[in-house]
Amino acid sequence: MLEVTPIRAFNDNYLWLINPEGSRDCAVVDPGDVAPVLETLKAKGMTLQAIVITHHHGDHTGGIGGLREKFDCPVYGPESPNIPSITHPLGDGDEISILGQTFQVMEIPGHTLDHIAYFAAGTEKSEPLLFCGDTLFAGGCGRVFEGTPPMMHASLQKLAALPAATRVYCAHEYTLANLAFARAVLPEDSLVSERISMEQHRRNQDIPTVPTTIAQEKATNPFLRCDDPMVIEAASRHSGQAAGSPEEVFGVIRRWKDEF
Repeated sequence: MLEVTPIRAFNDNYLWLINPEGSRDCAVVDPGDVAPVLETLKAKGMTLQAIVITHHHGDHTGGIGGLREKFDCPVYGPESPNIPSITHPLGDGDEISILGQTFQVMEIPGHTLDHIAYFAAGTEKSEPLLFCGDTLFAGGCGRVFEGTPPMMHASLQKLAALPAATRVYCAHEYTLANLAFARAVLPEDSLVSERISMEQHRRNQDIPTVPTTIAQEKATNPFLRCDDPMVIEAASRHSGQAAGSPEEVFGVIRRWKDEF
């Protein structure tokens, strides 16, 4: 069973430390900054055995060099010219074993073209895990920087098809801002309102709002509800013209969120 611990970095990033329960061997997901990772490893007396990368943005990759100066460990990530430090390039459908845990690699382009996610199926003793970088957020999704809205929508649908109990470890504390937008799209949705209250209570205590779950996102995240009549109506009202396919609805609300 893996333990997953957030390491806070920059203003709102979460770098994820993973280790088998009771073990001092660990891996880190998306280490954008070396200092907080080294501090955490020292405090916990752990040894870094692997670095796991979801995409090329600097707040996810900036600590690779500094960590490899201290630890001779593999760097798993997308096959991308933007991340020359990757030692084990990965693509859709690949399977890797990290610290005894098997992860399935999923290509999820949109935020960047090289974006991948790592999914670990659950067992009788543990729930499934997903490390999804900046594609799916608690209550929202990443900006479409390099791909297209249909591409991003398809990537989100791949993630939405994972088991409902999957714990979703995204890379930023954006939840309250995302849910404020969700309420603008779905002002009458009681589940969105209840979630805002719950997550605000957590943040008031400085508790991370992630991980979330696939079930919770499908219930309250408008970007996973682009076939929902209420989301379609909101998109059509905002754009001033009838929104058709889920991909079109996604495009409308993603542009709306960009300006929100």
